[in-house]
Amino acid sequence: MPIVTIQVTREGSKPGNDAVTADEKAQLIAGVSQVLLDVLNKPLAATFVVIEEVDTENWGWGGLPVEAYRKQLAQKPG
Repeated sequence: MPIVTIQVTREGSKPGNDAVTADEKAQLIAGVSQVLLDVLNKPLAATFVVIEEVDTENWGWGGLPVEAYRKQLAQKPG
């Protein structure tokens, strides 16, 4: 029985969304489950998918909290 964990940032995929929508989560679950069926022949009923949303203050990039890193990138010329 495969268990797949997907981590996504809690920022949303479109302007105005502050999180991944229920429909987007359903699409992720269906798509990942189908890949495991197609590649590993794992039945859909035996596949578990967990989606974890990570707040922006709980992850970093380039040695900085992500918001600070993005601000630094925005200030770099060209």
